[in-house]
This record gives sequence, structure tokens and C-alpha cells, in this order.
Amino acid sequence: MSAKEAGEKTGRRALPILLIALATVVGVVSVFAVWTKRQLLETDTWTTTSEELIQDAAIQDAVSTFIVTTIYDNVDVEAALAKGLPPELAPLAGPLAGALRSGADDVALKALEQPKVQQLWVQANTAAQSKLIALIEDEGEFVSTTGGVVTLDLKSLLESVTAQLGVGSKVVTKLPPEATSIEVMDSSELDAAQKGVNALQTAAWVLTALTLLFYALAIFLAGDPRRETLRSVGFSFIIVGAIVLFARTAAGNAVVGSLSEVASNDAAVSATYSIGTSLLLETGQAIVAYGIVIVLAAWLAGPTSWATSIRHAITPYLRQPRFAYGGLAVLLALVFWWDPVVATHRLASSLLLIAFAALGTEMLRRQVIREFPDHVTTGSPAGAAQRLAERMREARDRRVATAGGSAAATSGDQRVGDIERLAGLRDSGGLTEEEFVAEKARILGAT
Repeated sequence: MSAKEAGEKTGRRALPILLIALATVVGVVSVFAVWTKRQLLETDTWTTTSEELIQDAAIQDAVSTFIVTTIYDNVDVEAALAKGLPPELAPLAGPLAGALRSGADDVALKALEQPKVQQLWVQANTAAQSKLIALIEDEGEFVSTTGGVVTLDLKSLLESVTAQLGVGSKVVTKLPPEATSIEVMDSSELDAAQKGVNALQTAAWVLTALTLLFYALAIFLAGDPRRETLRSVGFSFIIVGAIVLFARTAAGNAVVGSLSEVASNDAAVSATYSIGTSLLLETGQAIVAYGIVIVLAAWLAGPTSWATSIRHAITPYLRQPRFAYGGLAVLLALVFWWDPVVATHRLASSLLLIAFAALGTEMLRRQVIREFPDHVTTGSPAGAAQRLAERMREARDRRVATAGGSAAATSGDQRVGDIERLAGLRDSGGLTEEEFVAEKARILGAT
């Protein structure tokens, strides 16, 4: 081989590796882009997250504390109670206000455990997210009506809780606007938010497509070591998923440390981060699972004795499309029923999963058909009849040998014929290698 040919061969081997490395880097970025897009811009995801947040015990405790503190910092609870009492009982308003304050946290917490109150929280969050999307995608009309400001309006939630506290829901109307709402975005951030969202929406699709394209090109250009390249793709998937999971954990520690000013808030901040990034966690875990499946598929197509034995055993079924694709359909039905990965939650990713599974099945079918061209098709009538006839002849020969009629079987021609028949059974899958060796030894030992 000339130096030029050697250099070209090295280049052909290096190119798939380079493409896989690029796919790994781009894949990590694409995962975070897709997660951010889904978490911020998809109303269904935002609503689901809001429901999970308010159902968490640590967050309920933090919200109840916020509500009670807001009420007592901005409302004269004693005066409010005095107005609701008969004149002769008005002096009791002070002691009642003190007693109410001591148990207010428990009352507010129990209120937040009620589904109807939780729904007020979800509705407030969903409304804020809808306003945010409308503002970002707005041509100018929405900005003029909102001033470019988006807030999380908690007035309805506060009214429901104060009613259960016994001070009356009308006291909420006396609260200043900043006490009943949380600012999500103001006009000064509008331009940056619009540019960021536009870039995010583009990056989510483009980077994902680039990642898959790099993987496909690497496998296509690999040539003979295509199986090794497929295995490398699987390891790349595992690396991408592991990086995503590690980054989520590391960022969580930093977020809790920066947002939680006192230790008592750590649990609520940690729960908020965990729930808000749960989709990222599921995505990372799913990518690792995909990588493991790809590595196992590459191993199954390999030259090891275990892999070869497995391929040989399933060849009769893979040769027939009705068994191969019927089995695949059952497997996919179980996967979608189990719903273990995020890919099964959405139409586009579900179709990709089905397409890749079908492609892998077809590639394995073609490999085993080339590898074992004479393997008997177990499911066909001819194959079943042939195997039954061979088993019957084998049983008859054994009866003859047991009954003492081994005189003819000990002749040279008969022994050769018996061994050839056994070899045919082994090659067709009727006998394993161990059974063939044992039967051959029995025939030769009968002489």
C-alpha cells in the first residue's frame, strides 16, 4: 500500500470519528435548547409544571408563609376583625388577631392542599405564561395594553386563603399591587427576550437536526467498520446523556446556593429546581438508554460467539417479515404503553423512534440472511415438515440401535450416511453443536 493510499484510508477512518465528536458537542447544546423551549414556550408543559410545584409539600409551606406574611404586613388584621364583630365584642379583636396569627400558617397550608385552591395557582401561572408568549410574539398591540410588563397575579389565590383565615377576602383589595403579584418581565427586558426566544426556537430544531445528520454521515462514511462506528455512536449518546445529567446536578447546587438566602428556604428552592428541570432529567436518562440500546445492537451484529449464537437462533424468525415486524410491533406497543422515555410523549419523536427501530430490524434481517443463507425457516410449512421428518428418522434409528439392530448401522456406508444426516440437521438448526458431537460419538462408538 502506497503512502497516499494509507493516508486516504486514515482520513476515511478519522472522518467518522470527527463527525461523532461534533455530534456529541452539538447534541449536548441541542438538549438544553430543546428543554428550554419546551419548558418556557409550551403551555401544556408550563401548566403541568405549575401543578407539580403547588403539590409539593416544601413549596406549599413556602407559599403559605408568603401569603400570611403578605397579609399581616399590609393589612390591619385587628381592625378588619373588629369591623366584623358586634360592638360589645370589638375589644376581643386584638387577642383574636394574635391567636389567628399563631395558627395562620397551618390554615394557609391546609388551604393550599385543597385542589380548588391549587387550581387558582395553576390558572395564575398559565395566564402569566400566556401573557409572556403573547408579549414576546407581539407585533405591538399587546405591548400597548400591558406596557411590556408581565406579572404573576396571585390575587385570586390570596382571596381564597384569606377567606379561610377568617379575615375576609375583601382585605385583599386593600393590598398594594406589588403585594398581590410577582413581576415576571418588564419592558426593559422585552427586546432581549424576543431575540432570545427567536434564537432559541431556531436552535432547538437546527441543532437537533445537525446532531442526527452528523451521526448518519458518520455511519454512512464508515465503510467496512460500520458496526464499530455504530457502537461509537451509542457511546456518544451515553456521553451526551451523562453530561446533561451531571450539568443539571451541578447547576442545581449553584441555584439553591444563590437563590436561598436562609436555610429554611433551601427545601422549597431545591424542590422548585427539581420539578422545573424534571423534563431535562427525563431527557438525559432517555438519551443514556438510547445509547445503551445502540451499543447492544452493535454487539449483537458482532463476531463474538454469543452474538453469533443469538443471531443463528433468531434467523428463522427474522427471515420472515411477518415474524420480524410483528415482533417489532409488539415490542413498540409495550414501549409506548410503558412510556419510559420522553420520545413516546410526542408525535415527531415517536415517529423517529419507530423509523429507527424498523431500520435496525431490517438491517439485522439482511445480515442474518447473508450470514445463514441455508438456515431452515422454522415458521414455513416446508421447514416444519422437514424438521418433523428428521426427528422421526432420528427416533427410528435410535429404536433400531436400542433393539440390537445395529448390524447395518455399523457398516461404513451407513455410518457415513448417519453422520452426514446429523451434519445436515446441525446446519439447518435442528441440532446444536453439542448434540451433533454427542450423536456423532455415539455412532462411531457403536462400531
